[in-house]
Amino acid sequence: MGRPTIAHLAKAANVSVSTIDRVMNGRDPVRPETAEQVLLAAERIGFRGITAIRRRLESNRPVRKFGFLLKQSHRKLYQMWAETLAKAVEEFPHAHGRSLIRFSDELEPEKVAETLFSLSREVDAIALIASDHPKVNHAVDQVVADGVPVFTMIADLSAPGRTGYVGNDNFKKGRTAAWFVANTSRTAGKVAVFVGSHRYLCQDLCEMGFRSYLREQGLEFQMMETMLTHEEPKNAYDLIQQLLTTTPDLVGLYVAGGGITGVMRALRENDTPAVKKLIVVGHELTNDTRTGLADGVVKAILSHPARVLTDTLVNAMAEAVNAGPSSTVAQHILPFEIYTAENI
Repeated sequence: MGRPTIAHLAKAANVSVSTIDRVMNGRDPVRPETAEQVLLAAERIGFRGITAIRRRLESNRPVRKFGFLLKQSHRKLYQMWAETLAKAVEEFPHAHGRSLIRFSDELEPEKVAETLFSLSREVDAIALIASDHPKVNHAVDQVVADGVPVFTMIADLSAPGRTGYVGNDNFKKGRTAAWFVANTSRTAGKVAVFVGSHRYLCQDLCEMGFRSYLREQGLEFQMMETMLTHEEPKNAYDLIQQLLTTTPDLVGLYVAGGGITGVMRALRENDTPAVKKLIVVGHELTNDTRTGLADGVVKAILSHPARVLTDTLVNAMAEAVNAGPSSTVAQHILPFEIYTAENI
């Protein structure tokens, strides 16, 4: 075949010649998916007008402002999420994306709601991580009613008006954590669970799944009363220090909420045979938890697939803006990744 023509490109892209003309010359609108299909076919066959196609696609991309409301800015975990979200927006192929990221350093529901309302006036769609509180849920419903889609990320809410959720199956995540404790602990004994707050539905479901597995299996483990870290590593540090002193038969710890760095610090300071036998399971692979896995103070990390989650979220937000209001809640349940010292 000689130099590829428009007819060759139409055949390679499985579209009509008139569609190729619309893509190249912008005579009429073409769906973004179709335009991308034409571009891929042009690259594949070496079509000489590929530069014109790229320029046309670039000029036709709408501008979209994506807002994100995360938790404490001083925590490395949320700094990581901010960076990953910004990158996903920057590389989103179907729009000129602009990311506006806000942090709720004060976790009071009133402050979260206030920041949500403020952010909604600047963006086309919002995703947030927040506690399930009536004031937050009311704000979410109001923002959606005002025409701005709101997605929950990682932690779902009970707000009936929310547009969608992107994250893990947290009940299954908790059961998996219990599986690790039950199947890797050398002896039966007491098991503790740390959560940041019961207002975070993701943590509550993780705890429920964890207890469900141990109860269902009828194993010889004693579940202790769940302990609150209030999302602060210092609180988690104090709690595990207390447990190491008062509970010599502690064999397992599931950190389902914030505070894993405090737990790891305490365990490194108490380098005893009992501590080395303790099975600790936590969430999210970060530089800190990767180090914890490597030096053995943490045995397993159950983590969101960070880039898959952010890409899925940004795409869902853009689709919601394009589609307009909907009465259904879009659920995007992503598989969680499992890390041990052997696969980091």
